[in-house]
Amino acid sequence: MTLQDYFKQASNRLPDEAQRVLTTLLDAGKMNKEELSLMSTTKRAVLDHVLFQLYALGLVEISSEGKSKMCEITKLGEEYLNIVGKEAI
Repeated sequence: MTLQDYFKQASNRLPDEAQRVLTTLLDAGKMNKEELSLMSTTKRAVLDHVLFQLYALGLVEISSEGKSKMCEITKLGEEYLNIVGKEAI
C-alpha cells in the first residue's frame, strides 16, 4: 500500500470536520483550540475528538503554552492535504 492509498482510505474514516481543521491550520498557522474552533466553524466538543484523531495519525502537533493547547499542522499533515485535496473528505 502506498502513502497515497493510505491517506485516501484514512480520509474516508475521518469526520468531515477534520478537513476544515487541517485547512484552517494550513492557512492560518499555529493557534489555540478556541481560535481553531471559531475559525474552522467546528464545535469545541467535536474539535477535541477530531484533534485526537489527527494527532494519532501524525497530521497535527499539539503543544502546551501556559494554560493553552496550541495546535499546528505537521509536514505530514501538509502532505495529506496535497494528496487528498483541500476540498476532499
